[in-house]
Amino acid sequence: MTNLRKLKSSSRRPESGDVFAMLLPDGLYLFGRVISTRAEIGPMEGVLLLYIYQHRADESALPLREELRPDRLLLSPILTNSKGWREGVFETIGNIPLDESDVLDQHSFRRWNGKYVDELSNPLPGPVEPVGDFGLASFRTIDDEISDALGFERAPD
Repeated sequence: MTNLRKLKSSSRRPESGDVFAMLLPDGLYLFGRVISTRAEIGPMEGVLLLYIYQHRADESALPLREELRPDRLLLSPILTNSKGWREGVFETIGNIPLDESDVLDQHSFRRWNGKYVDELSNPLPGPVEPVGDFGLASFRTIDDEISDALGFERAPD
């Protein structure tokens, strides 16, 4: 069970620039974007790098590009797989090709050992904000992080 309500399931693999909607418990939509489909977690390739934005709306229409800027993130960048789309909690609503201004200059993820890496597992000398967690986040983990950020009680286990 998640706080994010089920929308439309899809077996299509997300692509870079895809904008997706999530339906919150309050009936508003929250939006995210696929930044890369080539992230790596150790030997695992083809990991999705997502941004989740602060912008909310009462319909799932494609947001304006200005609402999808990296300075308007709700959460730190996230590494995940496509299960959120297969389960229908993420629904692709369009694609806006990425340009340089849509992407953070440096992605930074904190490993379990306190060291930092980028989205390709390359070591970094230290953290670069915003810092995400280095690991494959499930759609349930993403649901919990969104709930925490927006003040919703987490869905029961």
